[in-house]
Amino acid sequence: MNKFDERKNSFEKKFQMDEELQFKKSARSNKYLVEWVSLKLGKTEKNKIKYLQEVIKADMEEAGNEGVFRKVKQDFISSSINIDDSEIKDQMEKALSRAKEDFK
Repeated sequence: MNKFDERKNSFEKKFQMDEELQFKKSARSNKYLVEWVSLKLGKTEKNKIKYLQEVIKADMEEAGNEGVFRKVKQDFISSSINIDDSEIKDQMEKALSRAKEDFK
Protein backbone atom coordinates (compact mmCIF):
# COMPACT_ATOMS: atom_id res chain seq x y z
CA MET A 1 0.00 0.00 0.00
CA ASN A 2 1.42 3.37 -0.91
CA LYS A 3 1.55 6.43 1.34
CA PHE A 4 -1.49 8.01 -0.27
CA ASP A 5 -3.66 4.95 0.41
CA GLU A 6 -2.40 4.72 3.98
CA ARG A 7 -3.18 8.36 4.56
CA LYS A 8 -6.63 8.01 2.96
CA ASN A 9 -7.44 5.01 5.15
CA SER A 10 -6.24 6.89 8.20
CA PHE A 11 -8.54 9.84 7.46
CA GLU A 12 -11.48 7.54 6.79
CA LYS A 13 -10.91 5.69 10.06
CA LYS A 14 -10.67 8.98 11.99
CA PHE A 15 -13.87 10.24 10.37
CA GLN A 16 -15.66 7.02 11.30
CA MET A 17 -14.46 7.23 14.89
CA ASP A 18 -15.48 10.90 15.15
CA GLU A 19 -18.96 10.14 13.81
CA GLU A 20 -19.38 7.26 16.23
CA LEU A 21 -18.33 9.47 19.14
CA GLN A 22 -20.76 12.18 18.03
CA PHE A 23 -23.58 9.62 17.91
CA LYS A 24 -22.74 8.41 21.42
CA LYS A 25 -22.70 11.97 22.75
CA SER A 26 -26.05 12.68 21.15
CA ALA A 27 -27.60 9.51 22.55
CA ARG A 28 -26.27 10.23 26.03
CA SER A 29 -27.46 13.84 25.80
CA ASN A 30 -30.96 12.64 24.88
CA LYS A 31 -30.89 10.28 27.88
CA TYR A 32 -30.00 13.12 30.25
CA LEU A 33 -32.66 15.38 28.75
CA VAL A 34 -35.28 12.64 29.10
CA GLU A 35 -34.40 12.30 32.78
CA TRP A 36 -35.22 15.98 33.30
CA VAL A 37 -38.37 15.94 31.15
CA SER A 38 -39.62 12.73 32.75
CA LEU A 39 -39.24 14.27 36.19
CA LYS A 40 -41.28 17.30 35.11
CA LEU A 41 -43.93 15.13 33.43
CA GLY A 42 -44.09 12.63 36.30
CA LYS A 43 -43.22 9.61 34.18
CA THR A 44 -42.56 6.21 35.74
CA GLU A 45 -39.32 4.33 35.07
CA LYS A 46 -41.08 2.12 32.51
CA ASN A 47 -42.60 5.14 30.75
CA LYS A 48 -39.24 6.91 30.84
CA ILE A 49 -37.66 4.16 28.69
CA LYS A 50 -40.50 4.38 26.17
CA TYR A 51 -40.22 8.16 26.16
CA LEU A 52 -36.48 7.95 25.51
CA GLN A 53 -37.23 5.88 22.40
CA GLU A 54 -39.69 8.54 21.23
CA VAL A 55 -37.10 11.29 21.74
CA ILE A 56 -34.45 9.31 19.85
CA LYS A 57 -36.91 8.88 16.99
CA ALA A 58 -37.58 12.64 16.98
CA ASP A 59 -33.83 13.26 16.97
CA MET A 60 -33.33 11.08 13.90
CA GLU A 61 -36.13 12.70 11.92
CA GLU A 62 -34.11 15.81 11.17
CA ALA A 63 -30.61 17.17 11.54
CA GLY A 64 -29.77 19.14 14.65
CA ASN A 65 -31.74 19.32 17.85
CA GLU A 66 -34.89 20.98 16.56
CA GLY A 67 -36.82 17.71 16.32
CA VAL A 68 -36.04 16.91 19.96
CA PHE A 69 -36.91 20.46 21.04
CA ARG A 70 -40.27 20.35 19.26
CA LYS A 71 -41.08 16.93 20.72
CA VAL A 72 -40.30 18.02 24.28
CA LYS A 73 -42.11 21.34 23.88
CA GLN A 74 -45.21 19.62 22.48
CA ASP A 75 -45.18 17.09 25.32
CA PHE A 76 -45.11 19.88 27.90
CA ILE A 77 -47.96 21.64 26.13
CA SER A 78 -49.97 18.40 25.94
CA SER A 79 -49.47 17.92 29.68
CA SER A 80 -50.49 21.54 30.40
CA ILE A 81 -47.07 22.32 31.82
CA ASN A 82 -45.84 25.82 31.07
CA ILE A 83 -42.09 25.74 30.41
CA ASP A 84 -40.28 28.52 28.58
CA ASP A 85 -38.45 27.64 25.39
CA SER A 86 -35.29 29.07 26.94
CA GLU A 87 -35.52 26.63 29.86
CA ILE A 88 -35.86 23.67 27.50
CA LYS A 89 -32.92 24.85 25.41
CA ASP A 90 -30.89 25.47 28.57
CA GLN A 91 -31.57 21.91 29.74
CA MET A 92 -30.65 20.60 26.29
CA GLU A 93 -27.32 22.45 26.51
CA LYS A 94 -26.68 21.12 30.01
CA ALA A 95 -27.46 17.58 28.86
CA LEU A 96 -25.06 17.93 25.93
CA SER A 97 -22.31 19.36 28.13
CA ARG A 98 -22.76 16.51 30.57
CA ALA A 99 -22.61 13.98 27.73
CA LYS A 100 -19.42 15.56 26.37
CA GLU A 101 -17.85 15.27 29.81
CA ASP A 102 -18.71 11.57 29.89
CA PHE A 103 -16.62 10.95 26.78
CA LYS A 104 -13.50 12.94 27.62
